[in-house]
Amino acid sequence: MTYCVGMRLNAGLVFLSDSRTNAGVDQVGTFRKMSVFENPGERMMVLMTAGNLSISQSIREQLSDYTDANGNTIWNVPDMYEAARILGETVRTIHQRDARSLSEFGIDFNVSMIFGGQIGTERCRLFQIYAAGNFIEAHDENTYFQIGEAKYGKPIIDRVVNPQTSLDDAAKCALISMDSTLRSNISVGLPLDLLVYENNRLAVTRFVTIDEKNAYFQMIRDTWGQQLKAVFEEIAAPAWNRQAQDPGTQTLFSAVNANSRPVMVSHPNAAPDSASDIRRQSFAEQSHTPRQH
Repeated sequence: MTYCVGMRLNAGLVFLSDSRTNAGVDQVGTFRKMSVFENPGERMMVLMTAGNLSISQSIREQLSDYTDANGNTIWNVPDMYEAARILGETVRTIHQRDARSLSEFGIDFNVSMIFGGQIGTERCRLFQIYAAGNFIEAHDENTYFQIGEAKYGKPIIDRVVNPQTSLDDAAKCALISMDSTLRSNISVGLPLDLLVYENNRLAVTRFVTIDEKNAYFQMIRDTWGQQLKAVFEEIAAPAWNRQAQDPGTQTLFSAVNANSRPVMVSHPNAAPDSASDIRRQSFAEQSHTPRQH
């Protein structure tokens, strides 16, 4: 499996991918999931893939050479939307070629992609492409896409990233998102590829491959864990039943509501007037008794 995240911001784009691939607990490999298609000064595009590795590698290799019926390629189309369309056609071409054969061996045509970049003077754009070759585009209401093991790293991005977020803060947030995923899912692993693209540069501006020795990422992992624990310890513990003794005390939990009790299943040999039934009846009566002021 894998985890990739791409962010579209006012200042540019951020891409982050892991490199773990596993076909079983004893068949873990390292394959980079990020590819750059660049003609410096004219266009810069990034592709990240998740899913079946053989399918995604075939798509990546075909994309560079694919020509549609009108002679268009990712190297000559005028904008990123058309480049995403070319990628979608490439996906469908690989599907027509391989899907039936894969199905005969019980293998689904499973692939998802994040594709973004800038062509000419058009603003940066970001797309998510599905296995059918269709795609959607990121806008200000949804500034990022995730593929692969997305659920672990999603909460921090939802809380932090918006179109005004700086590239450095977005990169930091992406790394924290990846750290959360690495800690919770063994199918995602180092090394990581991080690419940060500044608007209108039309070439890769900042790129780093991050392994277990990277000092900044180790600082992120240690600091984020410590700060989470510190914030957790500052949050008040639940105050059980304090409202009944001290009306002025704010409480999170209170048993004064008659419905605030578990569903009780009686023992099959219990007598109808057992002590537990009496206690439950007494509790219900007390809960419905008006409080005296």
